Amino acid sequence: QVQLVESGGGLVQAGGSLRLSCTASGRNFFDRAMGWFRQAPGKERELVAVISSSGTLTRYRNSVEGRFTISRDNAKNMVYLQMNTLKPEDTAVYYCAGRNKGYYGLAPRDYDDWGPGTQVTVSS
Repeated sequence: QVQLVESGGGLVQAGGSLRLSCTASGRNFFDRAMGWFRQAPGKERELVAVISSSGTLTRYRNSVEGRFTISRDNAKNMVYLQMNTLKPEDTAVYYCAGRNKGYYGLAPRDYDDWGPGTQVTVSS
């Protein structure tokens, strides 16, 4: 069984930065694509950034491209999301997700395991 736990969320002013971390337990982390998704109140869960099992391929939603960076450390079973130049519209609960395949998917249904989420609030 795989468990994912996010950390690093909080309250930040617009223009500020946060770094989210996701700790994964279980086997074969290096074989799994990982992703960050977010969900704001009253909205559907949406893709933020995803990364392939090797870390060589990444994909971002348009609105965070150039501001957010996803990365992973397979030796530590960790995934990160560096978020810079944060905007109020980035406010949401952010979820770490794992997929039982090496190549990432773009939809929440493509992922098999989820963390409980961490709140990110950006004030204007």
